[in-house]
Amino acid sequence: MNSTRPTEILRITLIQSGLFWENIDQNLSAFADLMDGITQETDLILLPETFSTGFTSNPGFAETMNGKAVQFLRNAAGAHQCLVCGSIIISQDGKNHNRLICMFPDGNYLTYDKRHLFRLSKEVEVFTPGQKTIIVPWKGWNIMPLVCYDLRFPVWSRNSYQDGAYRYDLLLYTANWPVGRAEAWKALLVARAMENQAFVAGINRVGEDGNGLVYAGESMVVDPSGSITGFGEKNTEMVVQASVSMTALKNHRESFPFGQDWDRFQLLP
Repeated sequence: MNSTRPTEILRITLIQSGLFWENIDQNLSAFADLMDGITQETDLILLPETFSTGFTSNPGFAETMNGKAVQFLRNAAGAHQCLVCGSIIISQDGKNHNRLICMFPDGNYLTYDKRHLFRLSKEVEVFTPGQKTIIVPWKGWNIMPLVCYDLRFPVWSRNSYQDGAYRYDLLLYTANWPVGRAEAWKALLVARAMENQAFVAGINRVGEDGNGLVYAGESMVVDPSGSITGFGEKNTEMVVQASVSMTALKNHRESFPFGQDWDRFQLLP
């Protein structure tokens, strides 16, 4: 899953798109077309939250881990020879999850279940929250993937420094973040990058969903200093491509060794 030699430059592709409400086949077809249009080589493709259905709380659209959307991710990762990440609605052991899947080119995967379920929707009533974060090793980078509302909870994404090493280098957020809270989306992505001394990539959808909520996109890649190095235009379906540098990350951490002064703490159950 992870190469033995670290990759200096990690190439990230964010697919900022609209979603077809509760239509798995149409969404998968649309994303296949968008991916076919990627002309530059990439190491990581990030799709919006619940990319196969839109942000529905209808458990009738939940799939199993053998369903169409998981197979789509497997095919896409193999075809593009990169890590492909996106969340879908999964039903397992009698429970529903908003599950982010990180699919490797060889068909193996790691999963993260969304911890913070959105209280202003029925998500909190229908889904079961995740209990732990994961670290995805890819090409010498340590990556932490999270989902949408998780962005508002800095403790959950908190990086750590121990014995000269940071827990992760790149923080991912896949989201359906409405336009009415767009300023929070942009500000919090920048804050997460600076406070964790890591790169951050956030993908958001565009268009209107079946609940009448409108999404503006404004996906972005942020460096550890808080500078935006890749940005999706407002209300525009587009593919955003940006690169992150391991040398730049190491230089920033050496110049500003704030991680050595971070408070240590442990989350309670």
